[in-house]
This record gives sequence, C-alpha cells and structure tokens, in this order.
Amino acid sequence: MFIQIIQGKCSNADRMHQLSDEWRETLGTTAEGWLGGTYGITDDGEFVGVVRFESKEAAARNSARPEQGEWWKKMQACFEGDVTFHDCDNVSMFLNGGADDAGFVQLIQGKLTDPERFRHYMEQPMDTLQQSRPDIIGGTIAIDQDGYFTETIFFRSEEEAREGERKEMPAEAQREYEDEMSQVQGLRYLDLHHPWFASKA
Repeated sequence: MFIQIIQGKCSNADRMHQLSDEWRETLGTTAEGWLGGTYGITDDGEFVGVVRFESKEAAARNSARPEQGEWWKKMQACFEGDVTFHDCDNVSMFLNGGADDAGFVQLIQGKLTDPERFRHYMEQPMDTLQQSRPDIIGGTIAIDQDGYFTETIFFRSEEEAREGERKEMPAEAQREYEDEMSQVQGLRYLDLHHPWFASKA
C-alpha cells in the first residue's frame, strides 16, 4: 500500500468537503489503484487528507491525469498558504486497520530517528492493546523517505477514546511505548472530531 498525506491551512471548510465528495463520486470511480481516503479539519483549521493507493505508481498515474489537475486547482484555492505532501510507501496497518464508520480519528506525527525500529515495534502482536483499548478500531502507519511518520488511529467515538486515554497501560507496555516515542522529534497530535471518508466501491 502507498499513502499520501495532504495537509494545509483551510480557508473554506464547506467547499473543501464538497470537493472531496465530488472527487469520490467522479474521479475516484476511474482512479486506477485508488483504495480510499480519510479526511478532516482540526479545531485550528488544518485540513488533513490520508489517501490510500495500491502503489506509488498508481498514485503517480492518478496525479498525471489532466482531470486530476483541474480538480486540484479548485481544491488548492481552499487552502491558505502552502500545502504539505508526505508520500509514504513504507506503510503498515495494525489491529483492524481503518473504518469508514469511525466516529473519531486522531493522527500522530513526527520525525523518526530510526524508522525501521519504529516499524518493527508497531508490527509486534497487539493483544495487550486490543484488550486494554477496545475503543481503538485500528489504524495505519505511514513513513516517508525522510523518516516523517503519520499514525492514523480510528476510534468508535471520541467519548470512548477519551475514556480509554485515562486508563493505565500495563507497566511493561508503557515502558516500551515511552522508549519508542523518545526517538520522535516534533511530536504532534491532530484530532479530527468530524472526519469523513471515501472508499473504492
């Protein structure tokens, strides 16, 4: 799987949502290798799109389509300032992956000093997490060539997520988690209270 992260300050949330739906209903039906996307806008107005393709090559073919370029011009007008892209072909899923009926999505981002170590940690069995945090449906980990990662976590609801955050992890699991997160620089948490989704039919 290949994931592209699109981020930027949003100037017109309603129009951005409308254009996202328009893409799904028109261009998405003919986008070779497109799998789906998760989108949302944070409380401080930052748009985030997590778009999934079968491969980097499929994503490149989609970007090269003239109709994609025309659509992007309209979408770009909904941003204030620069738009950031993270192209990630180092991708993995955990638990049940994503879900289009999730009620709340949280993204964790930062720069990894050792991306492979982090990937190995996230690929371990997650029986403990599944037992202690049933509010988590699953998620994806996407790492770009510079070691910048985006972890997208899908929750059944924000209420359940906040309740789960207050639970204490088993001591060993907590130590392993803290040790792993100590290698992250510029750690950010982005909450999507009203996410929207798109998937290939």
